[in-house]
Amino acid sequence: MKIKMDVSLDPTLGCGQAHRWKKKDGLWEGVLGDRIITLKEESDGFECSGTTDRRMMLDYFRDDDDLEEIYREISLDPVVSGLVERHRGLRILRQEPWECTATYLLATNANVKRIGTMVDNVCREFGKDLGGRFSFPRPREILNCPGNVCRCGLGYRDVRLTGLARMADEGELDLEGLRKAGYRECVETLKTVKGIGDKVADCIALFSYGHLEAFPIDARIKKQLSRLYGIEGNYAKVSETARKRFGRYGGYAQEFLYHGSI
Repeated sequence: MKIKMDVSLDPTLGCGQAHRWKKKDGLWEGVLGDRIITLKEESDGFECSGTTDRRMMLDYFRDDDDLEEIYREISLDPVVSGLVERHRGLRILRQEPWECTATYLLATNANVKRIGTMVDNVCREFGKDLGGRFSFPRPREILNCPGNVCRCGLGYRDVRLTGLARMADEGELDLEGLRKAGYRECVETLKTVKGIGDKVADCIALFSYGHLEAFPIDARIKKQLSRLYGIEGNYAKVSETARKRFGRYGGYAQEFLYHGSI
């Protein structure tokens, strides 16, 4: 299936916003729902195998984003402008709320490689075998055998994962309902979960719920903001200053700054 879209797969799938994509022999392979998806970039989009659901793929890559408008606004900053020119086609993804929330809960104090390993372990332990790759388990699949979480190598995160699964399964945390929430309500609700702080909540708000003004601050971004703009302080101060500087598409500016520092 051919998807026509302004997108560059390497910066989009390789910049750390999603952790189930792997590149091999020029192809990107990932898992969306119960499907193993393979993508091959072409000049005007990509060739997609593993699904015929065009709408799912367009939605995942946020085809409704006007990249030219977004790039024009964030390129008012000269540093970001240079990064946009070098990495055009980078897109923010729209990830499924439960999987994105659980993944970023696991991502605390871990590098990209470790995050990927933990996510793969959880999928292998609790998900469905799709033929070499595994689906991301639903909350109930984890809660059916909660003792098995200790086999996933999550460390202190195992209790947090089962706690999140319980909140989602029992309706204490309505992840689908958060689609209707504004940015502030979204992050404050997410932070009621043990293990989700400011940075993780901002990542989920940006990469799942589409709050493009969200500006997650990790150690790499904090260093970039200090070096390039002299922005320093605690998380709240740095994040608010960055949101004001880059505006309604700050999340896109953040991804370019992050990708440019790799």
